[in-house]
Amino acid sequence: MVAGKNIVHSDVVTAAAKDALLRRGVKIEDIAKIVYEMQVPYNKGLSLDQCIDSVENVLRKRELQHAILVGVELDEIAERGQLSAPLQQIVESDEGLFGVDETIALGAVYTYGSIAVTTFGHLDKNKIGIINDLDTKKGIGIHTFLDDLVASVAACAASRIAHRTRDLQEAGLTFEDVRNGNSE
Repeated sequence: MVAGKNIVHSDVVTAAAKDALLRRGVKIEDIAKIVYEMQVPYNKGLSLDQCIDSVENVLRKRELQHAILVGVELDEIAERGQLSAPLQQIVESDEGLFGVDETIALGAVYTYGSIAVTTFGHLDKNKIGIINDLDTKKGIGIHTFLDDLVASVAACAASRIAHRTRDLQEAGLTFEDVRNGNSE
């Protein structure tokens, strides 16, 4: 630790990231529904509650928290018209060649490996669930960064489940076994 530096406690950052998502109209369950849709074909007995738990765990990672805080802040500043030109217009229009929004979200995805990276690409292209709502601007606000951040969280949570699936398979179990208390 560097002397004289204020360190922000992990619980504070976690709460701030969750609050930022909620403030922008994104609930944990919205993200978990995407994770469920992505993973249920591969996981017998997978439940939405297990997907919610995976999203909650992902949101405890600093990389994701920091990306959410930065991205949401930039969207909110753009909504107030406080970015300088031409950045204001680029963010407002979610210009296709901008790419900084995807870069921030992708940087956070690397925490969960190649499965998360490829899943992020799929979600960025196909805009499943609330990602589509944010991307197509249904509702109010600028979500240039938020749609990609939600895809990032969903991709990481899906990756966690994919890795957990392998662990369960090696133990001769499924998510259904875990849900019914027949394991570990």
